[in-house]
Amino acid sequence: MRATFEAELNYLKDELLLLGNLVEQQIVEAVDSFKKRDVASARQIVETDGKVNTKRFAIEEQVLITIATQQPMAHDLRLLASILEIAGELERIGDYAKGIATINIRMGDEELIVPLIKIPIMAEKCARMLHRAVNAFIKEDLEEAKLIPEEDDEVDRLYNEVYHTLMKQIVKDEDSIQRVSWILWVAHNLERVADRVTNICERTVFTVTGELKEIRSSDQ
Repeated sequence: MRATFEAELNYLKDELLLLGNLVEQQIVEAVDSFKKRDVASARQIVETDGKVNTKRFAIEEQVLITIATQQPMAHDLRLLASILEIAGELERIGDYAKGIATINIRMGDEELIVPLIKIPIMAEKCARMLHRAVNAFIKEDLEEAKLIPEEDDEVDRLYNEVYHTLMKQIVKDEDSIQRVSWILWVAHNLERVADRVTNICERTVFTVTGELKEIRSSDQ
């Protein structure tokens, strides 16, 4: 009975890793296509979002089946509940990537009004945070899970820099508001990705310790 349960857990962890990798790739590619003004690539990202949703729902269904048939207790139940929650967080991160791609499509062949210097940096940092967070959960690495959210401060700092740069552009040229808004929404989506990564880290802490609380630098 335990062997069957362990096999189901390993399957779910593998599927969660695959979902995490897919979403991570979506984030990086969405920003890259936005920077390059590659609308065809953006459309592909929007289409791929359906695969993200399908995998999320499949994970959820398997978690519920495992809970119903294996009757897990304590740590195992926390682990399954966290997989359920993290799958949802990953699907939402995929939505942010889709959102960036949608903005790209709406812009069409219109050029960017300012260079995207900080935004690709934000995307790479968010992708690295996401990768580490999912792996920390799989390994139940409590210390790593507590460290990753500290990097959210850096993402916030980059977002604020982007925001102030764009506000200066509006002051200089009021007619640029629409194009500035598009870029600002891209940066906002990435800032929200970092927040979702923090939620994933909190689920790792919950799985290991049984405590469900916000992670702050003061907790270290």
